[in-house]
Amino acid sequence: MPDYLSVLAALGASLLVLVAVAWAVVLMLLLRGSRSGSTAGRTGRTLSGLPRQRQAAPHVESVELTPAEQDAFAGLVRQLGRH
Repeated sequence: MPDYLSVLAALGASLLVLVAVAWAVVLMLLLRGSRSGSTAGRTGRTLSGLPRQRQAAPHVESVELTPAEQDAFAGLVRQLGRH
């Protein structure tokens, strides 16, 4: 060990390298495990972190406008059409 390197710095660097190697090994194992299953066998599995998908589309909402609101909307459309 060099004289300018303290014991704590050497232990910290060793621990950091050890944690990085362990993280890489676990990541490789996780990736290998996700690739090993075929796509045909995974059709029934769902992802637990995602919300359930709707089977049908949401209903359409509509609101009836009063004649004054219709006139205001028509005026707004005319103003935006000029630009």
